[in-house]
Amino acid sequence: MTATSSQLANDPLDLLERSWARFSGDRTLVRQGGKVIEVSPTHFRVSGLSGSARLGDIVELRGHGGRKRGEIVQIGPGDVMVAPFDRAADAGIGDLVFIHGPLSVVPHASWRGRVIDALGRAIDNGPSMVEGDPLHAVDAAPPSALSRQRVGTGFRTGVRVIDIFTPICFGQRLGIFAGSGVGKSTLLAMLASAEAFDTVVVSLVGERGREVREFLEDTLGERGMRKTVAVVATSDESAMMRRRAPDTAMRVAEHFRGQGHRVLLVLDSITRFAHALREVAIGTGEPPISRGYPPSVFTDLPKLLERAGPGADGSGSITAIISVLVDGDDHNDPVSDAVRGILDGHVVLDRAIGEQGRYPAVNPLASISRLAPKAWSDDQRALVGKLKAMIARFEDTRDIRLLGAYQAGADPELDVAVRQAPLLYEALNQSPGDRPSADPFADLVRHLKPREKPNGAQQN
Repeated sequence: MTATSSQLANDPLDLLERSWARFSGDRTLVRQGGKVIEVSPTHFRVSGLSGSARLGDIVELRGHGGRKRGEIVQIGPGDVMVAPFDRAADAGIGDLVFIHGPLSVVPHASWRGRVIDALGRAIDNGPSMVEGDPLHAVDAAPPSALSRQRVGTGFRTGVRVIDIFTPICFGQRLGIFAGSGVGKSTLLAMLASAEAFDTVVVSLVGERGREVREFLEDTLGERGMRKTVAVVATSDESAMMRRRAPDTAMRVAEHFRGQGHRVLLVLDSITRFAHALREVAIGTGEPPISRGYPPSVFTDLPKLLERAGPGADGSGSITAIISVLVDGDDHNDPVSDAVRGILDGHVVLDRAIGEQGRYPAVNPLASISRLAPKAWSDDQRALVGKLKAMIARFEDTRDIRLLGAYQAGADPELDVAVRQAPLLYEALNQSPGDRPSADPFADLVRHLKPREKPNGAQQN
């Protein structure tokens, strides 16, 4: 016999679990406390909590600056180190500190259309956030490898250069690699406008505060924001807030994936998340090993990124578009190199292409989508191979042509590249204000067709 919902609601075990969840949260009547014994610009130490503290526990500081929260990042035999979500300088010697347990972020369907901070608090001047049932909280761990669905369905982003050269599938994780000022955020904004998703989660980590409102209002617009949850931690916020924001965004995305949604997660940028990880780790005394990055950074990156992707059978998927800010335009810097090995493809934005006025400044030869064969037809795969060969031939002979050593008719393949490559570049140009491309290959064919001169003759 199948139990009714009312019977389940009155089940003694269910009632006991709900009571335990209620009193184990922030409203716990009795908490263990300690006192601040040392304060630094980024951390403070607390005695009296070592016996019951766990890494990742949230603590509440009660001092002259009011009540503030932080996270335990190191546990010693006599004290613990806390990284505050606000300024550590607000703490004072002797201030009381109480443990609240692990951070609980339980998303709710009403979160769509809202802007929150890294702790799940509303920052859009709207009503307080409604939390879901704590018993249905998603575990912050990726699905097991063999329980995940397979990725195999492509979709159109509306960005021609992406849909032609690096097509994306539902559940894929794609990186946008670029230095500063090359158009990374603009391309992310164009991708975030894709109509193929039920829910969009945007995480802006370490961004300029001025750009947040522009991104949400101008790029996503009122229509796009209806299905979007934005998690924001600007560059002036503490390292802990910047470290927490991607995790909160991932928890929101996992919640909606569990509801069967096709979720798009836009994370800008993973490099600033790594910078926050580095700041917290070095503050605890962890030694830097690779260009200033401690080893824990390269442990935490895959822990976060592996949580995206397809869910278990019966659930939805998280398609992740991750921006990677390349330090000093060095695409082999430690973070870029580590992230590139975790993701399912990478799109490289080239500063030289941007300086030529071609946007998005994607380098098709350096970009790759590991799941492109699942999105291309056989004819499209063959065409893209020929286009890449033509681009390579055109770019490799650029210096020769500038010197005047090129002679038409001596190399038929180069002749085709010289005629067609500029038309191809023109076809790939696209700005955020342009209409999304419904059929990028058809648009490409129209640009590459021979054009007529004013006297009626064709020009190739």
